[in-house]
Amino acid sequence: MAVVVTTTPASRQTGHLPAEVTSFVGRRHEVAEVKRLLSASRLVTLTGVGGVGKTRLASRVAADLRQTFPDGVWLVDLAPLDTAELLAQTVAEALEIRDHSSRPPLEVLIDHLGDKRVLVVLDNCEHLLPECAVLADRLLRATSGLRILATSRQVLGVAGEQTMAVPALDLPHARSPRRSAGSLAQCDAVRLFADRAGAILPEFAVTEANRDAVERVCRQLDGLPLGIELAVVRLRALSVQQLLDRLDDRFGLLTGGSRAVLPRHQTLRALIDWSWILCTDQERLLWARASVFSGGLDSDAAEAVCSGDGIPHDEMLDVVTGLVDKSILIKEEHPSAVRYRFLDTLRQYGREQLIASGQMAAVQRRHRDYYRRLAADARADLFGPSQVAWFTRLHLEHANLRTALEYSYAEPGEAGTGLAMAADLLFHWITSYYLGEGRRWLDQGLAVCPEPSAVRARALWSNSWLAIIQSDTASAADMLEESRAIGKQLGDDSVLAYTALYSGMIAMYGRDAETAIGLYEEAVDRHRAGNDPVGLASALLRLSLAHSFLGDSPRAIAFGEESLRVCDARGEGWHRAYTMMALGVEVWRQGDTRRAAALEMESLTFNRSLDDPLGVGVNLEVLAWIAATEEQYPRAARLLGVLQTVWQTIGAPLSGYGHLVRYHDECTVRTRAALGAAAFRDTVKQGAGLSYDEALDYALEDRLPAEPGGGAAERPSPLTRRETEIADLVAQGLSNKEIAAALVIAQRTAEGHVERILSKLGFHSRAQVAVWVAERNRGASEAEHDRGAPGHDEPS
Repeated sequence: MAVVVTTTPASRQTGHLPAEVTSFVGRRHEVAEVKRLLSASRLVTLTGVGGVGKTRLASRVAADLRQTFPDGVWLVDLAPLDTAELLAQTVAEALEIRDHSSRPPLEVLIDHLGDKRVLVVLDNCEHLLPECAVLADRLLRATSGLRILATSRQVLGVAGEQTMAVPALDLPHARSPRRSAGSLAQCDAVRLFADRAGAILPEFAVTEANRDAVERVCRQLDGLPLGIELAVVRLRALSVQQLLDRLDDRFGLLTGGSRAVLPRHQTLRALIDWSWILCTDQERLLWARASVFSGGLDSDAAEAVCSGDGIPHDEMLDVVTGLVDKSILIKEEHPSAVRYRFLDTLRQYGREQLIASGQMAAVQRRHRDYYRRLAADARADLFGPSQVAWFTRLHLEHANLRTALEYSYAEPGEAGTGLAMAADLLFHWITSYYLGEGRRWLDQGLAVCPEPSAVRARALWSNSWLAIIQSDTASAADMLEESRAIGKQLGDDSVLAYTALYSGMIAMYGRDAETAIGLYEEAVDRHRAGNDPVGLASALLRLSLAHSFLGDSPRAIAFGEESLRVCDARGEGWHRAYTMMALGVEVWRQGDTRRAAALEMESLTFNRSLDDPLGVGVNLEVLAWIAATEEQYPRAARLLGVLQTVWQTIGAPLSGYGHLVRYHDECTVRTRAALGAAAFRDTVKQGAGLSYDEALDYALEDRLPAEPGGGAAERPSPLTRRETEIADLVAQGLSNKEIAAALVIAQRTAEGHVERILSKLGFHSRAQVAVWVAERNRGASEAEHDRGAPGHDEPS
């Protein structure tokens, strides 16, 4: 039975749980018990053998408790993580914490969680058990509203931990009276069998004719959910009785005929062994080789890393499809690509087979080489129309990129390749959740590659930018000095161009605009001569900001507009958004608040789509200044409140744009004076209380969310006009593709709108949206009827 997951781009939301790819069957008592344990303890660990359903149970409990934890419910999948040192960083990334400071990740986590009411699911802790125990203990001791639900094959052993051994799915007692087919079908194990069989054979049902065989199959499999899932796949070619006969054969060989002596974990092992044997030779090769991937793979990666020596390139897609059909690989449909992943139990089995084959080292090397090329291609293709697609792809591949870097630094003689790869990923580190991790990879590589090479010079200036964003300008200056010396030694103008650019940023950080302008002009000349549009657009943007800072409007506008021309000539978006931000600052300073607001809103819309919190933060800053200039002081105060949250999340206010702080301070003083201290404080607090999406909706549309209380017809909708229109189409049953066609928008845009609708409404299915639309329409109709009925409010 092939399992397919469909995902859409997520808006910033309070929590993230994996989509339920198949129906959740049974577990009513277990769900209730886990909830009870969580109400009594801040740490609950679900234990059990692989395949018993720990992750699925934890995810369902977490989904049910969304309303209980207003600050978020998050799942952290630790299965792809092999390095304990990155545990806290991985948790921070899963919680979508974008910290631009240089603080240790654990400190960032503790500060972020604070007194928030949050549920974190730490999934698959067993291979990092001591580290998970220490992390859970530190977090729980330092916070007040956090609860942790962990899954592991062993308990964590932390004080106060409550544990529950997850049982197999229930079956009738072996000695109980024989049940009818209908009664048997109510048992959880049989329900799961019937549900998954129905997905393969729509006409399948548990009948009096097959009920004994169905029960015996489930009993043979000890009621293990993963075992049932794998066995049911065989119904494509076998009857239930034939399936039972083959299971009897498999287990008889393993136990010498006595099924009673087979432990439950060996039951699953035997079934996976059987799945392995039933695969073709090519499918077994792919299963083993693909086990080197972390967090999934796409067809391009499968072909590059796993083909050859038994799997022809042109047959790879058929082999992948075969593993999907056998439920070995799970297919995930992302807006940008189709990806595949293993359940962790099956990945580990494949890895054992790869080690036994003697191919492990060679396949790991091919994996590293593929992601080394991917990073290099992303850097080469960065400045153009494919930019956002590259950012998205690198984000999806982050676990594999990390694995490739780990291999490079661990393998003798490969550290230089790892350092070059880490430098190539500069914009991945900056535009995602991984800025601190990126700096650590670069620091690690620089420490073991001291020779004055072109790679070291590039890594130094790349790392300096990360340090500047973290406000660590002293370290940045040291790195730039060394990079400049290597650039001069090698005669490398590109290195000298970037060291001038980032040295100019440090000068502006110290508000030395004259020095900064000289350095930026040098960078512009060198980048122009070297035909480097990335560096040229960045240097022109910075020149615009520096001249604006000095009050030289003509030059500020001229350099900003030239930067836009460079971006537009290549179809580039990210630098363009920042350039519009810079132009917005200068246009605002000139007094054209309307045009300034338009520039900032266009920039904000792009930065929001990219989920770039630094860009969003600077846009919100300028919009707050514009509001104060227009004497819209309540709006200015609310935006200042939003900014408190944004900058606290990033950990470094106005990272890389510290020279703009004076405008923030002036806005704060002016707005407080206009509103009065008490009203200013209350209004700022109101802004700080908005969710991320509510804050951006307010910034773009000047619309606050509905106040709690009142009926559906009395409360304003939390959706924008466009989102309301799309929600109506969702309620009519239209797919994302059909919505895009109806509204003449891109399908990806439609998908993003639908995801934001689900996030704002706190829903996880389109059916819930349809119910919500129907209720609002009914409430609006009733309210309209009431307004037309005289004397409605008078007592009868």
